[in-house]
This record gives sequence, C-alpha cells and structure tokens, in this order.
Amino acid sequence: MTSGDGASLTPEDEPPSLEKALEQNQEVKDQLENCAADLFSLNETVMKEMAVNNPSRKLEKNLEKSQSVESQIQECAGKLEEVNEALAHEVDGREKLDENLRETREELSATRNALSGTQDALAAAHEITRQAAAQLERLRATLDRMGDAVITTDIYGNVTYLNPVAETMTGWRSEEAKGHGLQDVFNIIHVLTKERALNPVDSILQGKISAGLAPLTALIQRSGKFINIEDSAAPIRNQQGNIIGAVLIFHDAALTQDMEAQIAYQATHDTLTGLINRREFERHLEQALLSGKTEGKHHTLLHLDIDHFKIMNDTAGHVAGDELLKQLTGILQAHLGANDTLARVGGDEFGLLLDSCPLEAAQRMASLLREAVYAFPFSRQEEGELQLGLSIGLVSFGGGGETLPDILRMAEAACHLAKEKGRNRTQIYAAEDTRIVQLHGEMGWVGRIQKALAEQQRLVLYSQKILPLAEDGQGGEHYEVLLRMLDDDGKLIPPMAFIPAAERYGLMAPLDRWVISTAFAQYARRHPHGTRMGTCAINLSAASICDENFYEFVLTQFDFFKVPPGGICFEITETAAIANLAEAAKLIRKLKERGCRFSLDDFGSGMSSFAYLKHFPVDYLKIDGSFVKDMLDNSIDLAMVEAINHIGHVMQICTIAEFVENTETLEALRTIGVDYAQGYGIEKPRLNEGV
Repeated sequence: MTSGDGASLTPEDEPPSLEKALEQNQEVKDQLENCAADLFSLNETVMKEMAVNNPSRKLEKNLEKSQSVESQIQECAGKLEEVNEALAHEVDGREKLDENLRETREELSATRNALSGTQDALAAAHEITRQAAAQLERLRATLDRMGDAVITTDIYGNVTYLNPVAETMTGWRSEEAKGHGLQDVFNIIHVLTKERALNPVDSILQGKISAGLAPLTALIQRSGKFINIEDSAAPIRNQQGNIIGAVLIFHDAALTQDMEAQIAYQATHDTLTGLINRREFERHLEQALLSGKTEGKHHTLLHLDIDHFKIMNDTAGHVAGDELLKQLTGILQAHLGANDTLARVGGDEFGLLLDSCPLEAAQRMASLLREAVYAFPFSRQEEGELQLGLSIGLVSFGGGGETLPDILRMAEAACHLAKEKGRNRTQIYAAEDTRIVQLHGEMGWVGRIQKALAEQQRLVLYSQKILPLAEDGQGGEHYEVLLRMLDDDGKLIPPMAFIPAAERYGLMAPLDRWVISTAFAQYARRHPHGTRMGTCAINLSAASICDENFYEFVLTQFDFFKVPPGGICFEITETAAIANLAEAAKLIRKLKERGCRFSLDDFGSGMSSFAYLKHFPVDYLKIDGSFVKDMLDNSIDLAMVEAINHIGHVMQICTIAEFVENTETLEALRTIGVDYAQGYGIEKPRLNEGV
C-alpha cells in the first residue's frame, strides 16, 4: 500500500488471504481518498490563479500535478481491481469449502441415522434372543417334568439333550451324552433276535414325518440291563420348515401296561372307596336282567342311602365325610357273600345286587346291614360320637319285562319312601303302593326332561364366546353352545339341576341329539353360505360316545343342514373320554376324517396324564377352570396352567382356558401363551344367535 506521496503498491506472488485482502482493500480506499483530496485542493488552486490572472506557467505546473494525481488514482484503481479479484477468488474458495462442509455434515447425519438403526436392530435381536432363551428354558423345564423319557438330536443324529427320565433309563447324564451319536446313548435291540433294532430317528432325519419302534424292542442301559420300551419320534423344524434335528420320546413298556391296567381299574371303580362305580354296577345289573329272562333267575337290588350324611358332611367337613364312607364300605363288605356286588352309585348312596337271592333272604340281609351301620361308633374328637342310620329301598326282579332304568327307579323310589317314613328302615317296592308310585313320579326330572324333548320349546341353546388371545389366523366366530331348560313360568333352569338326572336315567343321548340338530340349524342361519365360517363347540356326553348309531346320526345332520364339518368342534370331557377310551378314540378318528374338530374338556380335573393325549388326536385342550380361576394367587395352579399349555403346544394342540373372570387373569394367560380364553370375564352366556 502507498501513502499519499504516490509510492506504488507491490503485487504479492500468492493470492492474499481473505483477511489480508480486506486490509489491502482498506489501504487502497484510504489512498484513493487522499488522492481525491489532493485533486480537489489542486483544482481550487488552479481556479484561484485563473481568477487573478496568474501567469500560465504556474497553471501548467498545476496541470502536471493534476495529471500526476490522476495517474496515482488509476494506479490505485488497478490495484483495487486486483484486490477485488483476490477477494472474489477467496469467496469462491470459501463457498466451495462451505459446500464440502455441508455435504460432510449430511453424510455424517446419515451415518448417525444408520448407526442408530443398527443399534435398534441389535437391541431387537437381543430381545428376540432373550425371549427365545426364556422360551427354551420353559420348554426344557416342561420336558424335565415329563413322565416319559425325551432325547433330542441335531441334524447329524448327535445327542443334544436328555431329560431326567431319559438319563435314568439310559444311564447317561445329559452333559456327558451331548455330542455322542444317538446309537451310543440309545442302544436298542430286538428282544427275540438280540439284533440291533432300527433307530426311528434315522428315518426322521431322512425326511419321514414320524416313526416308532418295532414291537418287542429293548433298550440296553449303560450298565448292561435290558428294559422293554415303546417310543415315537418326530422331526424338529426351523421357521422355514427345514429339519434341524429330531425328538425321541420313549417309556418303559411295563409302566404302560401298569398304567393301562390302572386306567381300566379307575374307569370301573370309585377312587375313594375302591368299590365298582355306577357304570360298572349297571353293567352287572344288565347281566342279571339277562339271566332273569334267559334262565329264569330272580335277583334283588338294594338302594342304600346313609341317613343325615349331608348334615354330617357339612358340619364335620368333607375329610370326615370321606373317612366315614371308607369305613362304612368296610362294614358293609364284611357282611356280604362272594356273589354279592356292592357299588358306590352316588355321593352317599350305594347299590347292592344280591345274585339269585329271594325276597325273604334279601330282607334279612337288609336288616343285618342296617343294624351293623347303626351299631358303628363313628366319632370325631370335635363333634363326639355320631349316630348313623341306613335307609334301604329293595326291589326283586327277574323273568319279567323290567329294564335297567325301571329297576333303578323302583329301588330309588322305595328308598325315598323309607326316608319319608322315618329313616333307618327298609322299604320293599310294590307296584300297588300308591305312595311309591307317587314318589316314583316325584323323582321328577325324568318326566320333565322327556316332556321338554317332546315339546322342544322348553329347551333352548345359549352361547358363550371363546376369545383368541393372539391374532386368529382362521378368523370367524368361535363359541360354545350351552343347553338350558325353561320351567312352566319360562324361567331358566340351570343345567346342573337336570343334567345329573339325565345322565343317571339314560336321557343324555336324546338330549345330545336335540342339541346337535338345533345347533346345526342355528349355525346355518348364523353363518350363511358365502360368509366367513365360524367354529361352534358342542358338548358330547359319555352316552353319545358309546352310542354305536351316533356317528351315522351326525352325518345325517351334516347332510340335512349343509353345515361344513370344519365349523363344528365336539367337546368331550377328560373323564368321559378316559372312561370310554376305545369308543372315544374311534369316534374322534371317524369324525375328524370328515373334517370335524375335537376339544378335550376339563383337562386336568380328573385322572389326567399327558400320555392319554396320544390316544386322542384332539385340536384343543380346555384347561380346567379350577386351575385358571385361582392361578394369580396360587403358584401350583399357575404351574399347572403353564405345563398343560406347553405340552399342548409341543403336541401342536391349541389351548383354551376356562373360567376367565377378570382382565388380570386374561392378560396373564396371554403372557403365558394360551391360545384362547372363555369365561364370564369375556362374555356371559347369551341366547344363541340365529334362533
């Protein structure tokens, strides 16, 4: 930069920085201002000299100075242009730098977003892994509690897990067996030939759906001991459906035989007293009726009722009541002969069949039994000694046209009359006794049920929703139909008021048929052709299960009402299914071949064992409500619900929880993974739509 004396600016070899260029620009501006001031002063001087007519020489001198100043101005202008060019260059550089910085910031922001998404994905993957590990742990805990032995393998047939039962039966610990070939741990041979048996897992890993052992197969334990076993195997698949291993389930065949014997025994005997139950007793009576018709034999039936048992049971408690029943059973049996048949046919009721026994001898036996019970000193420390009595109804039969329901009603009617006359006495049935005839009619429900069946307006169907707890892939309504009866005033009669009588007197089969016909008709109106198919659950009694004509009746109803079999789910109680094992399995198989579905009701309430499920290819397990309603307050009930649910899912059976009464229970079931829920907390029974 020059000063006002006209010194010129020196150009730089490199473009000045923005700050330096601005400084030079200011210096040039200052120099221009100085030049302008000099030029203005010079012009004033010239004007004055011209005004006073100074000599021209001075004027020329001033003109030279003016030209010098103008040269300086031009030089400053040129320098200013250079500075401006440098400034423009610097500004362009800064703009490019700013653009690069902006692009860099955008790339950095995108990188941060991608990093955030990756972190979210990692967190989700971690949560999925955690849930899968928890589910695996629950499944392993369930397998550990199973009564059968379980071994799992990988795709190469190497052992990955043994449950405790498998450890005991094979002699291998799970950790020790892991990685070994299955043939090392599960060493099996044919019992007769002693040759190595074909391992079912090999067939599974080759693509077969399921496989089992040949009959008479034995497992050689690590100790060398032989155990006769039965087993089945199935593939383990990943989410894509590819086989990734196999599961082998087996058990001691001797235990199965013992279990089958136990099942047969429990199906015909009362668990408390050890006496035969009502169903088995009725079978004995039918044989006696047949011998009366074919051989002319005469028999006597006694219906025994313990006097005031209900009062004693309510005051002393059910434990005392059960103890009394067991002790009385021993007292009664002590006075019976080898051909006499004693059964428990009700809560405090016994049936006694005296084979080939005339009326007079039967009367003496009845008196002997009453005296023995009356003399029995049953006592409780809290209540003291209780005086017991026995009311007996007696009917003699044989050679006539009596039927099983006839003689049962006769004996019960006579027993009612014995109670009415003062209890602890014997009443012989006589057809001419008007009071017995009257009591016979007052036993009542048989006539009312038959009338309702005849009129049909007295019977109505209600329905209750079955709620899916996850997204329902099948869609459509799912509900259970419930039978109700109307009294003379049109008021509802609860089912437990008439169903026990219907079961006792052989009326459940016609009631079942009415329910099926009515439910099918309502289904056709509720789900017209072309609309989404619903699922209607219908209860079946033991009588229908054993009815050899029931299957054909159901097929006739399907054809008549044009109801799709896939829309019907028949419910069978666990107790009825086990008591009629062969008949139930046969009926389920035949109706499932037609497309129907089946539900095992009240599972866990009776002699439940997961082994029974192999006999019943059902679609749903209804977890008994006695476990569900208290599961939030009772850890044992909760464990039962979880165990039944897990085993059901392992066997690819959907689960339904009954007696769901509140939102808290519903959410707990949803967390456990139960598939469906039913109860007053979801919907109270209402008149079935489509009526």
